[in-house]
Amino acid sequence: MSESQISPIPTKITLHKVSRLLELEYDSGEQFLLPCAYLRACSTSAEMRQLTETMKAEMLKNQVNILAIEPVGQYAIKLIFSDGHRTGIYSWDTLYNLGKNLVKEGK
Repeated sequence: MSESQISPIPTKITLHKVSRLLELEYDSGEQFLLPCAYLRACSTSAEMRQLTETMKAEMLKNQVNILAIEPVGQYAIKLIFSDGHRTGIYSWDTLYNLGKNLVKEGK
């Protein structure tokens, strides 16, 4: 997918609370299982932009979960985390790229 193309929109989003995974499915057959802690550490909120890489790495060790998923227009979702974080908005592009990067990193 070139940078000029828009990332696909998930056709199905499933929260697996016990395993702390957010599952994204796409028309293309692609499927991503994103750990809640990974999504929390990758938040693009102003609060998260101020953290160092060491602080973000430490956050990945936490057992944070997603409590709720709220739609934001037709371009994103807002995730409400168990640690109280609720200001991160995850666009379809961000979620797709996080999924692709997680697969590349082999996590």
